[in-house]
Formats: sequence, structure tokens, C-alpha cells
Amino acid sequence: MGRPDPEEGQLPAPVKPPDGGWGWIVLLGCFVITGFSYAFPKAVSVYFKELMKDFHVGYSDTAWISSIMLAMLYGTGPVCSIMVNQFGCRPVMLIGGLLASSGMILASFTTNIIELYLTAGVLTGLGMALNFQPSLIMLGTYFDKRRPLANGLAAAGSPVFLSSLSPLGQVLLEKFGWRGGFLIMGGLLLNCCTCGAVMRPLDMGMKRKMEKAQDKYEAKEMLPVGGKSEERISTTDGTKKAKKTKKKPKKGKKLLDFSIFSNRGFIIYTISKFILVLGLFVPPILLVNYAKDTGVPDTEAAFLLSIIGFIDIFARPACGMVAGLKWVRPHVAYLFSFAMLFNGLTDICSARASNYTGLVIFCVFFGISYGMVGALQFEVLMAIVGSQKFSSAIGLVLLIEAFAVLIGPPSAGRLVDALKNYEVIFYLAGSEVVLSALFLATATYCCLNRGEKKEPPLEKNPSAGGGSDTEEAESDVQEAEEHSSDNHQLAHSTDNTMVAASEEANHVAEEQSGEGGGCPAGDGEVLARDGCNADQMVERDRF
Repeated sequence: MGRPDPEEGQLPAPVKPPDGGWGWIVLLGCFVITGFSYAFPKAVSVYFKELMKDFHVGYSDTAWISSIMLAMLYGTGPVCSIMVNQFGCRPVMLIGGLLASSGMILASFTTNIIELYLTAGVLTGLGMALNFQPSLIMLGTYFDKRRPLANGLAAAGSPVFLSSLSPLGQVLLEKFGWRGGFLIMGGLLLNCCTCGAVMRPLDMGMKRKMEKAQDKYEAKEMLPVGGKSEERISTTDGTKKAKKTKKKPKKGKKLLDFSIFSNRGFIIYTISKFILVLGLFVPPILLVNYAKDTGVPDTEAAFLLSIIGFIDIFARPACGMVAGLKWVRPHVAYLFSFAMLFNGLTDICSARASNYTGLVIFCVFFGISYGMVGALQFEVLMAIVGSQKFSSAIGLVLLIEAFAVLIGPPSAGRLVDALKNYEVIFYLAGSEVVLSALFLATATYCCLNRGEKKEPPLEKNPSAGGGSDTEEAESDVQEAEEHSSDNHQLAHSTDNTMVAASEEANHVAEEQSGEGGGCPAGDGEVLARDGCNADQMVERDRF
């Protein structure tokens, strides 16, 4: 069967991810958005010393700027989901780009640290959050077969931008000061609006096709046929009015779909991700200070983070390619568990590294495992909930991760101050990551795989995206199909009524011909026009 043509009165097929084409432009936009979202809060730290001098505050006070950015990025997940489901991805991203840029521009005119919290922290953080989540949703809309590779390439934006924004910030600080640097950074964030503008929804013309197909059905069924056209049209109109009175009201849009909590896979993923975030970010945060305490010079200690970033750039796309293999993709949750296990064991094994060579080896393996985790985290979530519910799922997951981000690194810092020992922190962080890996693998095997063997697998419905436009288009398809089936049933019942009436008229004519000695030729012609059987006409003529 070929693809249905709406011009011939057929319903158009649902839009499928193209896995290419304009999707590569969407991938480039997602690459830029991911880079800004994850790297910008860290790159701002190059301005902290100048801020401490101008505002006469401590390092912990300025560090709150980055913390507020990350808190807004994670904690506003449900708000982003609601806005995406209500307005779509493109408008939300355009607004987010303007907020992110205006926050940094306004921050360049601030006079105290509180104003910096509100501008660079809240406004810029909210703007980046409104860009980050919709970009991932659009990426899942445009890619299906190549989605693991697309996620890996998009995730590579984080280390690439981190390795470029930090040196750029240092150059801007030396030439223009922190106020000029903030102003130029705000201008760079306007590129988020450009990335939002290229996020073209796939189902843009779907509603118009539905309306044309529905009109075609109505015109086809309302055409006059035979001498009973007026009666058929009146019957059709009366039946359509009755159908309209019985038609169910259209379901309202779900701003945030909480039904995903009934998905066991989503619950398992959320718990595992919460445990993971408790220890995942601790080693890179404490690595530089740990190296300095072991006697490593400052410049060489700072270079350790560059090693992690460089390895991370290649690890994420490579892991995405591996996850896209046919024999690996059905088991991507286990690959994600392996990546977390690899990362946790790296933390534990490096706890006693006492020289620079040992720390470099740790950075290499940590960069590989950290890149694998970054490339697979959202791919696993998309595979669990599907692209249609991904907009709500990622918002709720990021909200839960926000609590883990606020608990993990600060608690590790307090333990360092209390114990004066980094080994315990690395052991603790590695154990948390290993625990999350074991929990995900065990729960997936016991709760999901065995359940799939007992219950027959459900057919996967193709989904065009996570926005509200897709849900509305799907409801229009359903309504058009119901309307077309009603019209076919109505035409079928009308034809049956006419056949029954013609048979009854023929029966009366036969009785009259038997009593009166025949049927005149003129009467026979009228009966034939009214639907009389031709064989019965021949028999009456012979008689």
C-alpha cells in the first residue's frame, strides 16, 4: 500500500522523524544550547576574583551565582514542560534566549551582589532552562533511528563550549573588565534565539491536511445519487445533527503529564538518576584542590580539568555511535549502567592517587566514563517514556535532580572541611555512583524484563514530538477518522433503506400484476427508475 493522499479523500499518515535533512540543523542548534547551558555557569567563575574586589564579598558569595544558574536550570523543569506543552518549543526557546541575554546585559550595570543574583543568576538561569529542555525535545522529534548518535553529538557541546568560553572570558576580563565581559557574554547568548528559530515543528501543516481530508469526505458523501438525492441529503443532515449532539467533547491539553509515574521504567530511572547526581559532580569540583594539596603546581592542577574536557569531547559522540548499533540499542539501559559503574570505580580507584601521573590517568578514565554518562542519560529517558511524553518526563526528572545537586557537592565540601581528607570524599562519591548503576541494572532486569516476558508487548505508536501541537494534530486525526467512519456507516444504512423500499415496491407491483393481468410499459419504466429489479421487469413484460 502506498502512502495515503489527502487529495483523494484519504487521511494523511502521521509525521515520522526524518533522521536527517533539517534535523541536522536542529542538532546544531541543540549542540549550541547544550554548550551554553552546561558550560556557561562554570565559565562565569573566571570573573569571581574581580567581583570579590568590587563588591567586597567572599568566594562563597560569588559562587552562589553559578549555583543559582544551575538551580534554575534543574529546578524549573516542570515550568518548562508546562510552557512547551502549552505554546510549543520554538516560542519558548525564543523567550528563553531573550531572558538569558537580558540577564547578563543587566548584570553588567549592577552595583551589589544581590542584583547579580537576580540578573545573572535568576534571569540568565531561567533563560537557559527555557532553551535547554525544548532543544532536547525537538532533537527527539527529528531523530529516531539515529537518535543515540544525535544525543551524543549534542552532548558534546558541553565540553567544547567549556574549553572555549573559559579562555574567552579571561581575555574579555583583561581587555574590558568584568562589566564589559558580561555585556559581550550577553550578546553571545542571543545566539540562543537563532537556535530557537530553527526549531521548526514537523507537524506544522498537519491540521490543514486534516481539514482538507474531512471536507473531501463530506463532499464525497453529500453528492446526489439517483432520484432519492433530496431524501438522502435530508436524512444525512438529520443523522449528522444527531451525531454532533452525541459527540464527546474534545479532551483538554495536559500541561504536565503525571501519568508517567505509572511507568515502572520511569520510576527506576528517576531513583537511579537521583543517586547518581549525588556523587557524579563531586570529583571534578574537588579535583583541583585535591591536586594542590598533594603538591601539584597551580597551573598543572588546572590543566587536569582540560584533560577531562578534551577526552569528554570524543567520548560522547563515540558512545552515541555505539548505543545506536542494532544489537546494543535494545539494551541501552544496561550500557548506561555500565557507564555509571565505570565512573564510580574510577572514583574509588583514584582515591589514593598521590602524584601527578596518577591524577592524569584518573582524568583520562574519568573523562571517558563521564562522557558516556552524559551521552546516554537522555537517550535512556527517551527510550523509556517515548518522545510524546518526554517533555513532561524531563521536566520532572530535572526537578528531582535539582535536590540532588543541592545536596551532593555542598555536603562533600562540608565533609572536606570537617575531615581534612579527600580520600573519604572520593570513596563516598564513587560508592554512590556504583550504587546507582547496580540499582538501575538490577531493577531493569527484575522488574521490566520479566514483566515483558509475562505480558505481551504493546505496539508502539509513532509520535511526532512532545509539544502540544502534536497532541492536537493526533486528536484531529482521530476525529477525522471517526467522522469518516460515521459518514460511511450513514451512506451504507441509507443504501440499505432504499434497497428495502425498492423490494417492497416490486412485491406490491407483482401482486397488482397478478390480479390485474399485467403491468403497463409506462409503469414498468417508472418502477425501473425507482429502483425496480431489471429481472422482475423482464418477467412482467413476458407475462
